[in-house]
Amino acid sequence: MNRRTMLSSGLALAATPLLPGRALAEDAAKIRDLYAGGRNLSDWAQGKVGSRVTFEGYMAPPLKANSKFFVLTALPMSVCPFCETEAEWPLNIVAVYGKRVIDVIPFNRKIEVRGRLETGSYRDPETGFLSLVRLEDATYG
Repeated sequence: MNRRTMLSSGLALAATPLLPGRALAEDAAKIRDLYAGGRNLSDWAQGKVGSRVTFEGYMAPPLKANSKFFVLTALPMSVCPFCETEAEWPLNIVAVYGKRVIDVIPFNRKIEVRGRLETGSYRDPETGFLSLVRLEDATYG
């Protein structure tokens, strides 16, 4: 069997080893997919509210130790992009809430995060962090 026959028969796919996280990466949304001009949510985001979604990005340094929350950013950031008001909400971050205390990952290592998409103004009672878009019950790695 030559390469062409193997490719056309689909055996190449079956012989390809599965790479951890590869399927998630292909399905992962970009943080920018959340918005449609200004602070308006895109049709995609509105249709996904309450559903589990996956994003790729970078963990910004947590606001405090032993937190169940972190900020996922589109680009690596060495400091957390803390927001004071809704008017200042950056469009390239997503607040991420897990069930357990987070394990901090270096700010320059890309990760995948999966959680239930929630929207609307929410101020974290422990940190005061204001989010307009967040993932709840999230997992990451």
